[in-house]
Amino acid sequence: WMAATLTTPDSVLSHTSAAACWGFRRPTGAMGTVTRPGSGGRRRLGGVLVMRSHTLAGDTTRHQGIPITTGARTLIDLAAQLNDRQLGRATREALRLDATSTRQLFRALNKRPNRRGTARLRALARRYSTLPFHRTRSNAEARALEVLHDAGIEPPKVNIRIAGEEADLTWPQRKLIIEIDGPQYHRFADEDARKQQAWEGAGYVVRRLPSPVVYDSPARLVALAQG
Repeated sequence: WMAATLTTPDSVLSHTSAAACWGFRRPTGAMGTVTRPGSGGRRRLGGVLVMRSHTLAGDTTRHQGIPITTGARTLIDLAAQLNDRQLGRATREALRLDATSTRQLFRALNKRPNRRGTARLRALARRYSTLPFHRTRSNAEARALEVLHDAGIEPPKVNIRIAGEEADLTWPQRKLIIEIDGPQYHRFADEDARKQQAWEGAGYVVRRLPSPVVYDSPARLVALAQG
């Protein structure tokens, strides 16, 4: 990534490469993507895909020492390429990882209101503006907050300690905990059982949900939260 930005002065990592560097999208392919000031179409120079833009001012920074488009600008650049599910996930992750904020995203969107995909991105920013994604430990937890918000469910406390153990989603007044079980659940079954015993000993009802269900069958999460 650094080598790609050094191919010419003022190049910054951008698009899919920037999203991967920020951590909110997985790397796709071996080619690095950079954007340079100026006009003209995209060009491939060896292993680097070069884009041009007249609107980079105020939209660049450094991350891990690498010149890069800001998290907000990176989402805007990707918005036209991603479907609804992909854009939602990327935006949640960008907010969760503090690569951007909804305030920064609105500011960047206001500078370029007519770019393809920005209407969808603006709608996501509105929905996400009150959700504490920064407290979540995974995208599945962040997606769970979104599902519950859209269903009108009372928002849970996120990753607070109950009986000395951190719980994913908690409704203290209702004495309810929902755990979103990721791939590590089966590797640490003893530890999870110990935590559940502690929560149940404190009078909580504990309900568990595999993380894929949050994406594929969100109604099951809503039913657990309502039950």
